[in-house]
Amino acid sequence: MGVSGFPDLYLLRHGQTEWNAEGRLQGRLDSPLTPKGIAQAERLAELLRDLAPGLLRYSSTAGRALQTARIVFGDHAFTKDARLEEIDIGAFAGAREAELRLSHPATFCDDPLGWYDRTPGGEHLADLALRVRDFMEELTAPAIVVTHGITLRMIRQIAMAEPCADIARRPVHQGAIHLIRGGEEDVIY
Repeated sequence: MGVSGFPDLYLLRHGQTEWNAEGRLQGRLDSPLTPKGIAQAERLAELLRDLAPGLLRYSSTAGRALQTARIVFGDHAFTKDARLEEIDIGAFAGAREAELRLSHPATFCDDPLGWYDRTPGGEHLADLALRVRDFMEELTAPAIVVTHGITLRMIRQIAMAEPCADIARRPVHQGAIHLIRGGEEDVIY
């Protein structure tokens, strides 16, 4: 177990999707991987083959994460877990972020990710934290986790024992492994 009490985590964001490329917010909705997203997942599979043999494997139940997980894990079995789904953004799902920023300026007025707590009908960051902590507390060994941008950020905050309010402090990369070990992050491309 790491400094934070959690085992090593190899966190992966799903590959680029059609909606990512269009600037659309997905939340609980879904769109398929682009050719770039498929290439990102294939690269992750190559990296993990050498870095993380024999680890526990998990994926969000969303289609884009499952598509990524099938490429990354190949023939290896993995566990689907709904607690790894992306934060629910309610009525904003499917909309272009740039348009929402223009039409809802008060929602996007503060820190870069504070707006998640103000989405109409959406899930709050504190609720996401409870959901992913529940998943993390069940982990008994190092694991590879295929998930989403905001969910990955929250897992990272908890695993590194950092305040959830600092969730926007570090980026999340598609096509990279965010290795959390001993309370520290190493990003592997």
